[in-house]
Amino acid sequence: MKLGAHQSIAGGYTQALERIKNIGGNCLQIFSSSPRGWSFTKLDEVQRSLFLERNAELKIDPIYFHASYLVNLADAERIGNLSKLSLIAELSIAPKLKIKGSIIHLGSFKDMPDMPTLVNNIIEVLKKTPEESLFIIENAGNNKIGKDLKEIAEIINQVNNPRVRVCLDTCHLHAAGYDFTTSEKLDKFIIEFDKLIGLKKLELFHINDSKDPFNSGRDRHENIGRGSIGLKTFKLLLNHPITKHLPFIIETPGFDDNGPDKQNLDILKSLVSE
Repeated sequence: MKLGAHQSIAGGYTQALERIKNIGGNCLQIFSSSPRGWSFTKLDEVQRSLFLERNAELKIDPIYFHASYLVNLADAERIGNLSKLSLIAELSIAPKLKIKGSIIHLGSFKDMPDMPTLVNNIIEVLKKTPEESLFIIENAGNNKIGKDLKEIAEIINQVNNPRVRVCLDTCHLHAAGYDFTTSEKLDKFIIEFDKLIGLKKLELFHINDSKDPFNSGRDRHENIGRGSIGLKTFKLLLNHPITKHLPFIIETPGFDDNGPDKQNLDILKSLVSE
């Protein structure tokens, strides 16, 4: 089973490999640069070689980038342009590091929906980046783009590119009113996803508990088993025949408040059936 976490790149990308190995993960998510600024990703040959050589030993796979929190591809002006440049830089270096692609919050519509701008910006990013880099849309839990699976499906249909995939965050689904707390409800959700988007588009899960109640429209992450989603629901998801083969990556606050940690991963491992 693929269980991993988001880890810091402080000290370089290779340090993130060491961090995920130290907490018992076998897949990984990282930022390519600071997530709170427009510092476009650059990669030198030494950094690339060190990363690839170390991962040949550790075999952490898959690895994903998570795009900057500033990205808003629905913006037709400065922010939209910076968002495109940021993603083009990120998706361009991903194959050089054998990173699958980038997980992206699409942003928000300011005054009224502007689907043409959003779709055209995504298409432009895809045209200017390598074919092997995946553009992975993450669902939203609040009033951002992607709260509704139907909206994600509409975007994917309009972009019409096989490189577009989906990352489902359990906390965000919970916040948006998607119930998967029993076997029957999880089956129903999976059928709905397959009908609207297609299971072949489902790339991975962000597996996070929630600080807030069901259908609250608030998507604050909590440590596994400490929130309102609960261990029973995570056990169902980790062992379902459709979802258990996918990567699960935690973005939890950590039991010591220092970010995703071994204790969260160990709890998830304890829920996996033999």
